[in-house]
Amino acid sequence: MIKSMTGYGKSQCQLAGKSLSLEVKTLNGKYLDIHLRIPSVYKTREQEIRSLLGQELKRGKAELTITVSSQDETTNYALNKGLMRKYYQELAEFAREQGTAVSGELIPAILRLPDIVQQDEQTLDEEEWQEVLAALREALNACDQYRQDEGKHMQSDLELRVQQISELLADIPQLDASRREKIKQKLLASLEAAKDIAGHDPNRFEQELLYYLEKLDINEELVRLEKHLSYFSETLEEPESAGKKLGFIAQEIGREINTIGSKANDAPVQKIVVQMKDELEKIKEQLMNVL
Repeated sequence: MIKSMTGYGKSQCQLAGKSLSLEVKTLNGKYLDIHLRIPSVYKTREQEIRSLLGQELKRGKAELTITVSSQDETTNYALNKGLMRKYYQELAEFAREQGTAVSGELIPAILRLPDIVQQDEQTLDEEEWQEVLAALREALNACDQYRQDEGKHMQSDLELRVQQISELLADIPQLDASRREKIKQKLLASLEAAKDIAGHDPNRFEQELLYYLEKLDINEELVRLEKHLSYFSETLEEPESAGKKLGFIAQEIGREINTIGSKANDAPVQKIVVQMKDELEKIKEQLMNVL
């Protein structure tokens, strides 16, 4: 069962004097790329957070946001006046350069900037951390469920694309029989013409003829393509999502389709090849977001 790399999960937990909201967002990416937006009190556990995210998410771009809402009226806050003054001076100077009056909304805007309002230094005890960890696992589980749900839709589409390529492949043998007959008639005509050429070597002619026929034969490619499609379908049903493996199989499918097209050198077969390539491109687009 495949999973999407796109996911979203959210959880909340109540602690002494505050509530936490945790959000996990993931997007497709070749490797695991984690971004954390967490309060400073939890930065001492950053390595543990990253390790847990890596174990659960495997790969892709991931962002964890932890938002704290204080419910304790005794919590002390203070303004970072030095930083606030610097922001004000810089913004006021910019406004003058632009010929704009300094707005009365400047101070409220500055108050929303990072590190302006500071809370008293807090410490993280083990009991609180275990509750935060449980909430993080809950958010990750929700994100994983989202990925599974997305994966089901993607798998249905991939199965459809593979089925369409298989149906197109089934049409080629009949077209190939007609192609072979055309080649046979052409070679017979060439053979008749060669009889009138004095001094030709019959053995060498036979060798060249066999080489030519072998170059045009596409039976091996048809068999390999059928096996690759079957292997792709089997991999879709594996317990663990295998996006990279599916990508490698898709490359092999593309290689066989290209070889069939180049060796066949036949308009009806080429038309089938183009249709198969179109379906394969849609498969590759989907695989970019498969975990």
